[in-house]
Amino acid sequence: MARKTATDLVILEQLTEPAGKDVVDIGCGTGALVRELSARGARVTGVEISDGQLERARAHPEAGQGRYLVGRAEQMPLDAEAVDVAVFMRALHHVPVAHHRAALAECRRILRPGGVLYVAEPLPEGDFFTLTSLVEDEREARAAAQRTLDQAGEFGLGRARTVDYEVEAEIPSVEALRRRIVGVDPERAPLFAQRADEIALAFAGLGEPVAGGGRRFRQPMRADLFARGDG
Repeated sequence: MARKTATDLVILEQLTEPAGKDVVDIGCGTGALVRELSARGARVTGVEISDGQLERARAHPEAGQGRYLVGRAEQMPLDAEAVDVAVFMRALHHVPVAHHRAALAECRRILRPGGVLYVAEPLPEGDFFTLTSLVEDEREARAAAQRTLDQAGEFGLGRARTVDYEVEAEIPSVEALRRRIVGVDPERAPLFAQRADEIALAFAGLGEPVAGGGRRFRQPMRADLFARGDG
């Protein structure tokens, strides 16, 4: 069965209805999701592991629409029952596997009664995964994230919905791809440089061309919604 094409934000809004709610974006990166949800009426906190990781988010002209705190998924700087929605947007597989279970327990701690945990994870398949795997093969990390989600019930988090969908990414050049990949993890820069020719060949041969140059890639995704159990 073909997956529907959608954006990450559309699926998140459909499943969590964030407007008017307190939301935490765990692993918020540049703050793009914090700003998007703030513009839609949510009260959003972005959490990252260091001030350095938050530098670009805080420097954005619209940074005042949300707040940003330093913390980790397994030890968040939030009080118990502080949020209605906790979000891992393509972020759980970046949490060290040894801390996955603690991260779920922490999400349960900060959720209010009736609150939900939303986790969107890229699946290890498709042209975009093939391309990015030349820099870092996250197959095991992503599989570990899915195994952890299967154990969410142990932490009082019951799976309410699962939606498989597909996002499209138009990338204008290999340099734009480099910025995207290295922006997530600067330690990837040397390996990208080392394999630049191989990556350029793969970029030209995968996906599909778009008008004006560049290529369009599709990334299969899975979104899981978990409800806080109060038993």
